[in-house]
Amino acid sequence: MVADTGMCVKAGGSDYLKKYPERRISFFQNPYIVTLAFTAGIGGLLFGYDTGVISGALLYIKEDFELVKNSSFIQELIVGMALFGAIFGASIGGLINDACGRKKATIIADINFAVGSLIMAFAPNPQVIIFARFLVGFGVGAASVTAPMYIAEAAPSEIRGALVSANVLMITGGQFFSFVVNYGLTKVPGTWRWMLGVAGLPALIQLILMVFLPESPRWLFMKNRKEEAAIVLSKIYPMPRLEDEIKILEDHLEEESKNKREVTYRDVFTLKEIRLAFICGAGLQAFQQFAGISIVMYYSPTIIEMAGFKSDQSALLLSLIVSGLNAIFTILGMYLIDVVGRKKLALASLQGVLVALAVLSASSFAVASGKGSMFFGYLAVVGLAMYIVFFAPGMGPVPWAVNSEIYPEEYRGICGGMSATVNWICSVIMSTSFLTVVDALGLGGSFLILFGVTILALGFVVMFVPETKGLTFEEVANIWKERAYGNRKNLAEQES
Repeated sequence: MVADTGMCVKAGGSDYLKKYPERRISFFQNPYIVTLAFTAGIGGLLFGYDTGVISGALLYIKEDFELVKNSSFIQELIVGMALFGAIFGASIGGLINDACGRKKATIIADINFAVGSLIMAFAPNPQVIIFARFLVGFGVGAASVTAPMYIAEAAPSEIRGALVSANVLMITGGQFFSFVVNYGLTKVPGTWRWMLGVAGLPALIQLILMVFLPESPRWLFMKNRKEEAAIVLSKIYPMPRLEDEIKILEDHLEEESKNKREVTYRDVFTLKEIRLAFICGAGLQAFQQFAGISIVMYYSPTIIEMAGFKSDQSALLLSLIVSGLNAIFTILGMYLIDVVGRKKLALASLQGVLVALAVLSASSFAVASGKGSMFFGYLAVVGLAMYIVFFAPGMGPVPWAVNSEIYPEEYRGICGGMSATVNWICSVIMSTSFLTVVDALGLGGSFLILFGVTILALGFVVMFVPETKGLTFEEVANIWKERAYGNRKNLAEQES
């Protein structure tokens, strides 16, 4: 018999857990949930490793190929081609997720990443590297859509933020691992080939593990495969909450069947509640990149060299420390996101980023003037560290967590793919223009631009981002209906 939820007290929602606190699930209570999250999060590890490894590999690719050494454009193309691939991977990944499921989408991403890594390791010229970077990017883009979605759909609402943030931890862990590999391989023959080739190993590991893991229970329910979904849910929820969760999904499926319509990209712009959700999600993804995280992670060794540290090894070592801070403070974000909430965490993060960018800009201007000592070079490194310390717990995980939970079931693949595509497009813009902007304005001027953009990001979060901490997917959907049509229409829909 289904527990007394009354449909006004949704399973997993804040009211439900206040009424039945004994049914709350803690982060490490169920090893099965953690296994799902961290296996899916290997996609984040691929994302992070690729982001970090190219910053070190580029230093050695320049030594092997004169064409790369003499052209900032070719350097930006090697970095940015993976991002172009990620744009395609993210946009197509949303469609693959809806049609084939989260599991198959992950496997497709792994194959692309593994093949691309192998080609890079044996590339005879820069053109082949650029082509292989596109393949790797396609895999990363598809994984960036799929991993947060898979985790969110399997996670209890009270720990959904932390589990999706685990994917971001894997991203930062991958970045840290890439810097460890970069530093450890500095004296090995064929340095950059090993750096780029090693990237295929996590993809192969995830591919093997995914064979033994289930499909997302919510996707199974959406495809009317209820028995398979119930088996997966039974491994996540104990009785009687299991019955409550299944009842919620059955009611949602029944409601969807009554209002059955073809889901299209046009709906994202014509249906007001979907449009508002997409503006929120895509805006967060855009400002995550426009605040400068891709620049800091892709070009940190280059930035450190510009600050006065001329040794490649010194630049990589200091970058390793910055990347380690990224992983450590992402763990803090995993705790805070379900305690403080998404919106407050993003606002606090952006305010700290403003302080860090001010330090980076001032120290860079001082270094460029030539009047200062190495004090300003070290101050620039401190500014980089401050940037990561403030960015990592908030604007690192919040955009991905919010995007995994703000879209209705039938639009989650399309909107998730579109918002991730926005992220990658903005990442391309930032990473492929950075060196050119530095040539024109200097390092200090470049960070000053990021300072201004971050102020805009603060205003966006205040105006457009709701708090979704602890809410069910259905409760979040109601937020957009209320914003789009007001309380009266929403109440009328609930009563009908």
